[in-house]
Amino acid sequence: MEHGHDHDMPGMGGMAPPSPMSMTGPMQQHDMMMMHMTFFWGRSAEILFSGWPGSSDERPYMYFVALLFVFVLSILVEWLSHCRLMKPGSNHVAAGLVQTLLHALRVGLAYMVMLAIMSFNGGVFLVAVAGHALGFLFFGSRVFKRTQNPAKTSDLPPASC
Repeated sequence: MEHGHDHDMPGMGGMAPPSPMSMTGPMQQHDMMMMHMTFFWGRSAEILFSGWPGSSDERPYMYFVALLFVFVLSILVEWLSHCRLMKPGSNHVAAGLVQTLLHALRVGLAYMVMLAIMSFNGGVFLVAVAGHALGFLFFGSRVFKRTQNPAKTSDLPPASC
């Protein structure tokens, strides 16, 4: 056990951590991109996939395509949360399998929306919230409901965190 009074990292045996310049691997092949840890505004963002939507200089429309994609994903999450696809009296096993697949799809889409928001782009955050709000307005609120029977409004249980 070393009891030196220098400021080395504990358990490193007096070795300093490697400098960023000496690292090798996939980080060398790509430009070092700063990951935002606070919300920012702008069209230069990576949303969901590496390099997507790309540089706003090369393809300025792709940022808006990415926003539209996140908007539609969040509407789909709300639709899946409030839809009724199974008929009463259907086979319990088949209904259970369909419910399981719908649940997996809803959770997968909700995680994709969450990961898109983790890009910390203000526009992505706003379209995700707007998509959830519009989806709830159309599929979950009483505004467009045809029936007054609120006994069962969805095939899936409510989404929970």
